[in-house]
Amino acid sequence: MTQDGNAFQGFHQRHAPPSEDDLRRAARADEVRREIDGLVTVPGISFLDRSPVIGAANPLAVPLQVSATVDAGGVPQVTGIAAFGAAYEGPPGCVHGGVIAAYFDEVLGVAQSMTGNPGMTVNLSVDFVSPTPLGRELTFHGTVTGVEGRKIRTSGTLHHGEVLCARATGLFVSMRPEVFERLLKLREEG
Repeated sequence: MTQDGNAFQGFHQRHAPPSEDDLRRAARADEVRREIDGLVTVPGISFLDRSPVIGAANPLAVPLQVSATVDAGGVPQVTGIAAFGAAYEGPPGCVHGGVIAAYFDEVLGVAQSMTGNPGMTVNLSVDFVSPTPLGRELTFHGTVTGVEGRKIRTSGTLHHGEVLCARATGLFVSMRPEVFERLLKLREEG
C-alpha cells in the first residue's frame, strides 16, 4: 500500500526497465504480428476468414463455436462457446473487457444477421457483472429483441457455468446492398 492508501497507484506503469528477455519477446511479438498480417491480407480471402473473432485464417481469433437457431416465435437465438488464454488477459486471471465486447459484437451480429437484413453495429453496450476467468469455457448467448425498419435491436449474456459474467445490448442498422458493395470495393482497393 502506498502512503496515500492507494494500493493500485502505478498499476499501469512499468517500474523497472525491460530485461533482455522482455526485449527479445517484444521483438518476436512484432515478427508474429507481421506474419499474421501476411496471413490475413492474401488477395481473395473472405472478410469472415480474416475476422479477429471468428476468422479461420486469423491466428488471433480464439475459436468461437457458434450455433444458431430460431425459437418457436421465430426469434433468432445464438450461442457461442469459447475459452480465452493468457494472451487475452485484462485484470489478473480475467479476460480483458474489450475482448469480451468484441465477442459480444460477433454473437449479437450473427443474431441480427438472421433477420435477413444484416447490418453494422451502431451501438454496443456491455455491463460487466462478475470477473470472467481465463482458461475456462465461457458461453455467450444472443438474441434479437426487436426490429424497427432498418434498426435491429439485440441483447445477450455471457456465463461461466451458472455465473453471469456480463450482459450486452446492441443496435445494428441494416446495410443497403450498395453500401456493402462499396465497402468490399474499398477493401479490395486498399
